Amino acid sequence: MLFEQLQLRLTAGEMLQVSGPNGSGKTSLLRLLAGLMQPTAGEIRLNGQPLNGQRAELARNLLWIGHAAGIKGLLSAEENLAWLCALHRPAARTAIWQALEAVGLRGFEDVPCHTLSAGQQRRVALARLYLEGPSLWILDEPFTALDKQAVAQLEAHLARHCQQGGLVVLTTHHTLSVKPAGYRELDLGLRVA
Repeated sequence: MLFEQLQLRLTAGEMLQVSGPNGSGKTSLLRLLAGLMQPTAGEIRLNGQPLNGQRAELARNLLWIGHAAGIKGLLSAEENLAWLCALHRPAARTAIWQALEAVGLRGFEDVPCHTLSAGQQRRVALARLYLEGPSLWILDEPFTALDKQAVAQLEAHLARHCQQGGLVVLTTHHTLSVKPAGYRELDLGLRVA
């Protein structure tokens, strides 16, 4: 068992950074919160109701970006964003271009993603955060493969999302320089069963 008797309540405007050593259950907790795994005991609730009965609502209100970029190498950056956005709300081409520009990929709209560096592929995935969509963001190691400038920009964007009433749950080994007023940390290394 990775953790037990974990009780946690999250509200709009908060950021929860889940930390702990490798193997402490950080990614497992995120996958549980995203509805990608079922707890062996206890329950996860969304708006006070058990998550099991609210899969459709969770899918509409959740943006999950896992440790891997989760993009299709043969598709262009623009095609990847259009495909990923269709899972929630289709995005206009101009909005996709603006999102790619926001992550420093202007001029790469038509480039197949398999030709991009790991950092550029990560930024294609993170461009979803710049499109209108879900208010709950669950991000597993979002700073992986990013340079200093991209890290600073992403930190500011995550804090802004919380300040505008969004909710962010993330794992990272990176020390955040920018934290919203509603910042909290959960160290699973202190909770290992």
